[in-house]
Amino acid sequence: MDRARRQRALTLLPVCLALAFSLTALGSSHWCEGTRQVVKPLCQDQLGGLHCIHFSQGGGGRRDDESRAVQYIWEVGDDKFIQHRFHVGLWQSCEESFHSTDEKCRSFWTIIPAEEQGVLWLCIGAEVLAILLMLISTILLGSRVSCTSSGFDWLKVDASVAILMVLAGLLGMVAHMMYTTIFQITVNLGPDDWKPQTWDYGWSYCLAWGSFALCMAVSVATMSRYTATRLEFTEERRKQKDSQHTQHTCPEPKA
Repeated sequence: MDRARRQRALTLLPVCLALAFSLTALGSSHWCEGTRQVVKPLCQDQLGGLHCIHFSQGGGGRRDDESRAVQYIWEVGDDKFIQHRFHVGLWQSCEESFHSTDEKCRSFWTIIPAEEQGVLWLCIGAEVLAILLMLISTILLGSRVSCTSSGFDWLKVDASVAILMVLAGLLGMVAHMMYTTIFQITVNLGPDDWKPQTWDYGWSYCLAWGSFALCMAVSVATMSRYTATRLEFTEERRKQKDSQHTQHTCPEPKA
């Protein structure tokens, strides 16, 4: 493998990595993570536990007359609440469950305000379009590395990859910023049974921005290689023209 093909093979690696980051972030539900305060349920048995509210019944009277029973709850203040961890993505929001180790999930569409659903559609569309552009760049670079034919002007492939990758990076950046805005609006205006107490960005959000950084880096590197190669070709053609011009203008020696 010559030096040029080795450089393009090295360029193909970050493109594939950016594509993998974007696909993982698109299907993940860890864009944002945090905790929310949930009221403990009433303990169903006398022993109870740490994650339920202890109570005792009094008030006398018949035991089967539960409407007149008085419940004495011993937990006060913050003792009545428990912190549940949650994580949110583009598609769904999941949080811990009281009675099992499994998580209960619901669609993110049912949580965000109705006027922001169109923006979320634009966000997902921009992410998908960025992934398609990265996939096309991967196919072009893969064909550039594997094919040895010289009949095709492969220099245009580098320029196309540079343009596609910068467009993919810009689309991803816009999508990430739109999602950040949607999530912050949902934190303020979302339903009370979902509002978080504390939250921060998760590993999927970091992968998405990592894909953006790789796209821009590949675009800059590919465009630099295209410019350098184009200058080399221009210099070689100029030298060839100069040499041909010198041969035509050289006078013939006298007999």
